[in-house]
Amino acid sequence: MAKGKASVEEVLAAIEAARDKVMADEVKSLTKLGIPKAMAYQMIASRFHQKVGNQEEAEPDPFEG
Repeated sequence: MAKGKASVEEVLAAIEAARDKVMADEVKSLTKLGIPKAMAYQMIASRFHQKVGNQEEAEPDPFEG
């Protein structure tokens, strides 16, 4: 990996991509255990504080404007 300065947008994009991959891997693992895909998405989203469908977050994200 080349050393250099990365913009804030590049860092955020990398973090979001990594989070999305981890979430997808966990959903895949849960569905292999027999958990329905929709339920697996809800379980994983709650761990990562993501909104699923029309579901609202219990606590608003202080970083969202």
